[in-house]
Amino acid sequence: MAPSRMETKPLIFFLKMMLLLYSFIFWVTGVILLSVGLWWKFMLGPYALLISSSPSNAPYALVGTGAAIILFGLFGCFAACRGRPWMLKLYAVLLFLVFVTELIAGISGFIFRHEIKGTFLTSYSDAVKWYNGFDERSQAVDGVQSKLRCCGVQNYTSWFSSAYFPNNGIPASCCISFLECSKAELKNATLAAHKVYRQGCYELVVSFIESNMGIIAGLTFGIAFSQVVGMSLACCLSHFITTNQYEMV
Repeated sequence: MAPSRMETKPLIFFLKMMLLLYSFIFWVTGVILLSVGLWWKFMLGPYALLISSSPSNAPYALVGTGAAIILFGLFGCFAACRGRPWMLKLYAVLLFLVFVTELIAGISGFIFRHEIKGTFLTSYSDAVKWYNGFDERSQAVDGVQSKLRCCGVQNYTSWFSSAYFPNNGIPASCCISFLECSKAELKNATLAAHKVYRQGCYELVVSFIESNMGIIAGLTFGIAFSQVVGMSLACCLSHFITTNQYEMV
């Protein structure tokens, strides 16, 4: 028995180091998700109103998932250091729960991507129709148009049917150059056509989403299936420790 234990010590040490490395990377993933969730909540809050008519729960989901992963990652490091089989098995169960959650989220997002585009079209059209230049949704529309260099929903003519156009014309955020864009020109449908961006914002956003859907799906499922590596390491380490009655100091 003694030689067998001595032979498995290097393997157990290797598994321990690999699990510690994995847990650290897992913890970093949690920090990133938490940061993205907070950034979305506090920096992209107004823009979220253009995606849905009601406040999105996605930032809270990211913050909650990130916080849970941070705690699970710390527990994984502790479990690897202590080398207690029950801790390692519990860590594997926690990783499995994260894996299932991420897998469901990824599949749901991929399946309902067309519904998301439809909701965005409805919400953005409504924001343009009732634009006033002052509320949060109006400011979000201005931000999208100026940063993406687009105008209106399908194109700049979307503004002709808005409540804002009769008295104010097309918003200045549509202007290609603010210095060469007067209010009188923005009120004139013919002159405005040469002063504002011609491409619609909806087409631009949807085109970006569709062109990057493969990358987004790949990253989502890649991160999800990385939990399988952690589960395997935790279960293998627990098995070798139990089988060989090995105690880590």
